[in-house]
Amino acid sequence: IESMLDIFGSLVVVGGLRVAAMPPDADHPYGHGKAEPIAAAAVSLFLLGAAVGLAAMSLLEIRHPHHAPAPFTLIVLLGVVVVKETLFRSVLAVGAQVQSGAVRADAWHHRSDAITSGAAAVGITVALWTKIPEADDWAALVAAGVIAINGVLILRPALEELMDRAPELAVIERIAATAKAVPGVLAIEKLRVRRAGLSLYVDLHVQAEPALSLHDAHVLSGRVKSAS
Repeated sequence: IESMLDIFGSLVVVGGLRVAAMPPDADHPYGHGKAEPIAAAAVSLFLLGAAVGLAAMSLLEIRHPHHAPAPFTLIVLLGVVVVKETLFRSVLAVGAQVQSGAVRADAWHHRSDAITSGAAAVGITVALWTKIPEADDWAALVAAGVIAINGVLILRPALEELMDRAPELAVIERIAATAKAVPGVLAIEKLRVRRAGLSLYVDLHVQAEPALSLHDAHVLSGRVKSAS
């Protein structure tokens, strides 16, 4: 189940990024950037669903005693932890570089897998040591809680982006400073910024000399646009 979720989640992220990179068209004049946070939200829902399923299965097996897991599964789980943590770090670095919530969500999906496998390894070790098979299920229940928290943390920024929340203040200040540095710009009258996938959309009104001709004002606006 974990592997199938990984494959499906990564396919959703790849599909979301490909759609988000498509240029604007007649039906989507502002582009397709919203596909990226939609993909991130979908991955977070996968995590929440996995957490619920894992918790339900753990509670069921706690109530119904079963045999202890096989010792060789520890080797498999430790290998999974190493691979998943490595994937988490590399994918998260890419997500931070391109400012993609979907890629970061996929990275945290890998981290949740590492947490699950690590908790399972601890639970199996305790179960084999104490001869209490339910220790494995209690560890899985704790891991389910951690996965659910990760899912919520991923879902929140995705929903905020879908609601056109402004980016970080540092980004807005950098855009304002760049616009003010253009010769002929006297002040910033209005500045609104929203993120759409990998792009930022900026509504910017600047103040200039009232005596400027329409042509000169148009040229100034072009300079501001190019600078920003």
